[in-house]
Amino acid sequence: MPAGRRPLALGGPRSQLAQQSVFVVPRCRLKKIEESKEKIRREIRESKAKMFTKFTNILQQAVEALAPSLPLQEDFVFHWKAITHYYIDTSDDKAPVTDTNIPSHLDQMLEILVQEEHERESGETGPCMEYLLHHKILETLYTLGKADCPPGMKQQVLIFYTKLLGRIKQPLLPHINVHRPVQKLIRLCGEVLAAPTENEEIQFLCIVCAKLKQDPYLVNFFLESKSRATGVANPQKTEVAISENTVVPADISSEMEQAQPPEANTSTGLYNATCRAVVSPLDSRSDLSEHSTDLSTSLNTMTLSLQTATANSSDLRQSQDYNLVNSLINLSKSPDGRIVVKASEGLMLLVSLPEPAAAKCLTDNTSLCQLLTERLGKLYRALPQSIDPMDIESLESVNWGLDSYSHKEDATAFPGKRALISFLSWLDYCDQLIKEAHKLTAVALARAIRERFFVPVMEPQLLQTSEIGILTSISLLNRTIRQITSSAMLRELVFFLLGDQRQSETVGENKHQLRYRLIEHCDHLSDEISIMTLRMFEHLLQKPNEHIIYSMVLRNLEERNYIENKPACQEDKDIVENGQIAGAVDLEEDPIFTDLSPDNRLLGSSWLTASPPPTPDHTKSDGKTEVHKIVNSFLCLVPDEAKSSYYVEGTGYDTYLRDAHRQFRDCCGNCMRWDWPSIPKPLEKCNLETPFFEGHFLKVLFDRMGRILDQPYDVNLQVTSVLSKLSLFPHPHLHEYLLDPYINLAPNCRSLFSVIVRVVGDLMLRIQRIPDFTPKLLLVRKRLLGFEPDGPIIDHMTLLEGVIVLEEFCKELAAIAFVKFHAATTP
Repeated sequence: MPAGRRPLALGGPRSQLAQQSVFVVPRCRLKKIEESKEKIRREIRESKAKMFTKFTNILQQAVEALAPSLPLQEDFVFHWKAITHYYIDTSDDKAPVTDTNIPSHLDQMLEILVQEEHERESGETGPCMEYLLHHKILETLYTLGKADCPPGMKQQVLIFYTKLLGRIKQPLLPHINVHRPVQKLIRLCGEVLAAPTENEEIQFLCIVCAKLKQDPYLVNFFLESKSRATGVANPQKTEVAISENTVVPADISSEMEQAQPPEANTSTGLYNATCRAVVSPLDSRSDLSEHSTDLSTSLNTMTLSLQTATANSSDLRQSQDYNLVNSLINLSKSPDGRIVVKASEGLMLLVSLPEPAAAKCLTDNTSLCQLLTERLGKLYRALPQSIDPMDIESLESVNWGLDSYSHKEDATAFPGKRALISFLSWLDYCDQLIKEAHKLTAVALARAIRERFFVPVMEPQLLQTSEIGILTSISLLNRTIRQITSSAMLRELVFFLLGDQRQSETVGENKHQLRYRLIEHCDHLSDEISIMTLRMFEHLLQKPNEHIIYSMVLRNLEERNYIENKPACQEDKDIVENGQIAGAVDLEEDPIFTDLSPDNRLLGSSWLTASPPPTPDHTKSDGKTEVHKIVNSFLCLVPDEAKSSYYVEGTGYDTYLRDAHRQFRDCCGNCMRWDWPSIPKPLEKCNLETPFFEGHFLKVLFDRMGRILDQPYDVNLQVTSVLSKLSLFPHPHLHEYLLDPYINLAPNCRSLFSVIVRVVGDLMLRIQRIPDFTPKLLLVRKRLLGFEPDGPIIDHMTLLEGVIVLEEFCKELAAIAFVKFHAATTP
């Protein structure tokens, strides 16, 4: 052993410490062991309590089955007293309601009420229902549900209310002791998103909405003043303290509870005291009888008549709350899609109610407008800028409520499809909501969408200069136009796009920037932007709104100053021999229209009349050109050497007649209520001295039509498609300007026919410089129709395709002219 070191004694401190660390358990560990033992004991007690509760329920049901049946009223009172005794006798405020007999007793009470109604005549109130009304059982249940004592009681109360309103056929909501607690319970719905009672809340709200849909006048009971909604007590009512021996009217106690700060609502002990104060007096038979007499008297004096409620609603219109709408709006923000759909359905039921007071309150005192517009803006901004415009166009129709898209299961998925479906789905909901809404509500909602979504969100995207951004925004606008069907929302969209001006346009006028920019895009350097914008206008023209066609075309034709007011000269008369163009076919005996049934005939207009026997004059005494001359003029515009349809079967003029008939019928259906004149405005009443300007839209279309031989095939198809849609409108001025080749145009004016004549003149000069023109033209037509496979590139391909489009367009215009004539002359 080294010097200076002493051996450690066996009984020294180090040895004692070692022994203690082996045999002594630390206190912290002992505490954990005790806690785990206590937890196990608690679980055992709870399991025993559950088993005992189930056993007592079974025993009670067996006793009820074997015991002689009591009168319904006594049985009803027994179950209600069993519920009230729970709050008097039970001190455990943490046990969930499912561990008690309360749900069973509530179910029995409901079954008794249903049975009582079935046993009585329709509309007669039985003693059990009288008991429920006079003793304010619904008020008491509301208080217990608000306190959620025991835990889960709110869910049971919601279920009871829902089943009571849904299964009882007699009208309950007119009773003050029903609609008042129902209104208070409505305020509790939607307070917390993703709450455990969310499903029961939406079921309850939807049954209330369904009842209001059946009897719309009842909605006046649910328009409450803001002073009551915020918990301010009525000064005429007496405030009393809640104690063990004091009867507290349920409405006052409920108002007092609602006026408490949120912190106070977290105290379970206070809730138990409140619950006992409400239910303990009901244990006494004498108190019940006396209370019943008092409530019966107050019921007669306090029940609001429908006339009074309706009259007062106009005075309180500016200070009313629509809590039913507010709760549905809150639930529509739930992360659960099923809850959102049900809340949306409830809102649609409420906006369709015919009560003006409710409609005014809904738009002025709720956040419905904000909900619609904010979500529209959020979903629109979430769309990726790189989304392909063709994907937007080709997406199948989207309906709200069916927004169940799975990216993994979709074989045609593309980037941004999920976001696009979400936007279009919500847009469709807004459109359907406005379509079903009361007129006041529809106008307000549509105006809000224009002011808060169209202008601040969509307009900057439509006015941008990036070609990719322009293409995407116009594609979305086109899809939006196709989605909208409600008249109020369509009107606001039209005013947003075209403005509300009704006076004639002037050259260089730019009063509405967005309108002017969109028309400019029809003649954009990018063919894709031009085609997309023209397609957008084509869809817009098919919408049933008179301001569209008036703003774009008709306002510039009102004065007919495109006509030179002088008789036709002899030189014009010599063009036609005996009223028939050489080589033209007589179409008035076309068999395709002779077999039309009366149901398929169109509504006639007097601005087209039967063609008289051919005469040397092109116009009759009323100034209208004979239809066969118009038809033949368009058919003979393209010279024979530039025609190729003769050589291909199934491409004749008659193929356009059926399409023209269907399209004209649809157009007349849209225009039926527009009160258009049947004949042109007399020239003596027109201001022919005013310089004529066809308007920016027609100017762009005519300019594009003039370049048909030099433009891509797809552009030409879209330009001619828009012009044919304009030609279908049954307005006398528009028909005259676009489809009458024989009007005397004023100096420096052009019409559709004159533009085509210039194109044909240019074509005749260019044909001479193209060798083998006719064989090449025929080959191009067969390739376009798919009759010939693609082969070597043909010279002058753009011109050849333009000639084919020009020939087909002239046949289409001829068919439209004939269909409009036939519709006007069919009895």
